[in-house]
Amino acid sequence: MLEFCAAHAITADVEVLPSTRVPEALARLDKGDVRYRFVLDMSDLDQPR
Repeated sequence: MLEFCAAHAITADVEVLPSTRVPEALARLDKGDVRYRFVLDMSDLDQPR
């Protein structure tokens, strides 16, 4: 399936959110206000606060 998608330029629609917006993501999931999929970008967890 992955090879087929790559050969035909089929991609997934996602909305990328930083990990600091987890509460917003959960609230939107609860309301059904998500069009596609959420992806949480966890790279900001490596940065000092």
